[in-house]
Amino acid sequence: MPVLASSPYPAYPPFPEDVPTHPLLTIDYNLIKGGDEKEKDRLFVAATTAGFWYLKNHGLDEELDEMFNLGIQVMKAPLPELMKYEQGDSGLSAGYKAAGAYITDRTGGKDAVEFMNITQDDVFAWPKVVRCSYPSIVEASMESVIRPFSRKAIDLNLVCMDVLNDKLGFPPGKFRELHKVDALSTSEARIVRTPPPPPGGWNKNVALGAHTDFGSMSLVHNRLGGLQVYAKGSDRWQYVKPLPGHVVCNVGDTLNILSGGVLQSNLHRVALPPGAQSAFERCSVTYFTRPSDDVVLRALTEDSPLVAEAASKNNQETGMNFEPGVTAGQWVARRIKYVRVNNHKSPEDWFSARGTEHQPLIT
Repeated sequence: MPVLASSPYPAYPPFPEDVPTHPLLTIDYNLIKGGDEKEKDRLFVAATTAGFWYLKNHGLDEELDEMFNLGIQVMKAPLPELMKYEQGDSGLSAGYKAAGAYITDRTGGKDAVEFMNITQDDVFAWPKVVRCSYPSIVEASMESVIRPFSRKAIDLNLVCMDVLNDKLGFPPGKFRELHKVDALSTSEARIVRTPPPPPGGWNKNVALGAHTDFGSMSLVHNRLGGLQVYAKGSDRWQYVKPLPGHVVCNVGDTLNILSGGVLQSNLHRVALPPGAQSAFERCSVTYFTRPSDDVVLRALTEDSPLVAEAASKNNQETGMNFEPGVTAGQWVARRIKYVRVNNHKSPEDWFSARGTEHQPLIT
């Protein structure tokens, strides 16, 4: 079976030219960090339309390579060893998730993805254990690999969120106040492995079911196709083409709620990589920035006329509730708990795992 090599881009088959892809804006991180107003405007357009964008000049290439290589080594461990660190069914995010532990749709189809989540709390408190313990290779890499990656990924996400914060008219630093690195949260780094499909394929050729991300902002890097988006106003799934030197960023549920629906948290999934790429093991690295656990989720209408108007309009037009009455920690725990196979007793359980999905029946 082909496996990921140690070089950034081994000799994978190219992404097929005849496969339709979703057009994403490319944002230059150096420009937005340097205060370029036109680039900030483009970022706001991306975050309020597709909710996804490419980010270039991010300075994360070396850390991504290290995380990819770590992920390969972690996932080589025997399954019984990895299962010692399994998340369980109570809604915890930290630790290992085995393939087949999540449902992909309301019928209870099983996913094909395995991953290891390493929480921000554990990364920066190490060697103190805050959430859980991890395989020895993960713990040995906390300071040399995972912490440098996490620190840079957090900075990238927060700089993008600073731009969105200001464009929404919030007081300076409002989003940072809700996403404190030294406060307990479910923010985490994730290393992911998806094997090639078995004969007959996966359930509906989907490795990870349609969902919106639980938190505020996600940063993901893939080297093979498979990520698909279903943007609002679209009638089909479209691939997001991996680009060398770029990461993909996207808005999650909690930014959608805090902004009264101005920022778009859009549906996405992991499907069969296109063409000859489907024969290869697919690995990816992600960082999820989420609010502090005790942040109460609600539209920040008192801080922004734009958000107040949008929340009222979106509630009237779609019925979206921008005051779910839960904390960020509770929001994430609910979504994880009810996507677990062992907690799926009926289609209603799948609906209990939903977030801000605009078309929750799509799989």
